[in-house]
Amino acid sequence: MAKLLIIIPAYNEESNIERVVNDLTSHYPQYDYVVVNDGSRDKTAAICRANGYRLIDLPVNLGLAGAFQTGLRYAADNGYDCAMQLDADGQHRPEYIASMLTELEDGADIVIGSRFLTVKKPKTLRMVGSYIISWSIRLTTGRAICDPTSGMRMFNRHMVEEFAQNLNYGPEPDTISYLIKNGAVVKEVQVEMGERIAGQSYLTLWRSVEYMVKMAISILLIQWFRKRDTETPYPERSL
Repeated sequence: MAKLLIIIPAYNEESNIERVVNDLTSHYPQYDYVVVNDGSRDKTAAICRANGYRLIDLPVNLGLAGAFQTGLRYAADNGYDCAMQLDADGQHRPEYIASMLTELEDGADIVIGSRFLTVKKPKTLRMVGSYIISWSIRLTTGRAICDPTSGMRMFNRHMVEEFAQNLNYGPEPDTISYLIKNGAVVKEVQVEMGERIAGQSYLTLWRSVEYMVKMAISILLIQWFRKRDTETPYPERSL
């Protein structure tokens, strides 16, 4: 079985982090994990240290993309075959890790845990942005991605290295679209996601709208001017 690292970015998740990590270590001990504390202002880091969790403690808030990329660098430096994001709010359910890993081992470069692969996407105001991003990806790549905003993504070793060494590689829909356009194999696995039990999401309505607009513009316009470095080998480091 491939050596997988589960990356758990966490920002102000003191109410959820124990439940998420303890569920993972109790029921899925075959997978390694690391919590990336993204400059939290609450007790997230203290709780992780008190419980002896594997922790990368960032001194400042880098945002979700920066925190996850930090985890990918850790995965690349420590010889993992693949890595995935598992949100610290408990919405991503680890029971789907095995099926995502199967798709990766069958040749996918990136596997997305999709809420809408076999389930119809609701036509709600909240989903308008998702529809727009899906349409933008299909228009520019010819590929249909049913749940482009899902953060539950798994990357093979090649993708781990590429994300780890490129500063402009946020694990976001525009980068996924860009990689598809450049030949990456992206597959989706149907998943169900839970609801946040405690704490508050940083995504307000305004931030959500801003995010969707930013992603659509990037996919439709900016990705055509990006340059991809696939030649430079990832620098192996002595451990």
